[in-house]
Amino acid sequence: MAEIGRSIVKMDVDKLIDLLNKALADEWLAYYQYWIGAKVVKGPMKDAVTSELQLHATEELTHAVLLADRIIQLGGIPVLSPDEWSKITNCGYDAPSDPYVEVILDQNIKGEQCAIRTYSKLLDVTHEADPVTYNIVLQIITDEVEHEEDLAALKEDLEMMLIKRK
Repeated sequence: MAEIGRSIVKMDVDKLIDLLNKALADEWLAYYQYWIGAKVVKGPMKDAVTSELQLHATEELTHAVLLADRIIQLGGIPVLSPDEWSKITNCGYDAPSDPYVEVILDQNIKGEQCAIRTYSKLLDVTHEADPVTYNIVLQIITDEVEHEEDLAALKEDLEMMLIKRK
């Protein structure tokens, strides 16, 4: 079955699998960053931020499933160990050591901006070389742009609320 998935790809499939595994590591780290952030966040608008972080965590997990499935379709093996995530990640992981809402929002906005850059490069690489992966990446980058907008809107609301209090 993987041979059919590989046969339509007009690029080095092993290089593509490597790029997809790096993105998969990013998604797992993003999932955890959102999930744990939702657990520890404190400050004004905590409930709204928690709700958004939980939603984003779920969507990052969905992205991980899409990427893992595509890696398998291409005959590859998804990154098997959490120890490997931090070694191959594009975007890293920002532990929410300061649980204040604005810090958590800034960390996650930074993460989304990195994800958008990563997926933009993947779109460029797969545009003509692999329509299946291109469509998956297009779906994911659409979500990542929406995530950045959602987080920026929450941050703007927080800033407006804090200005009004002064």
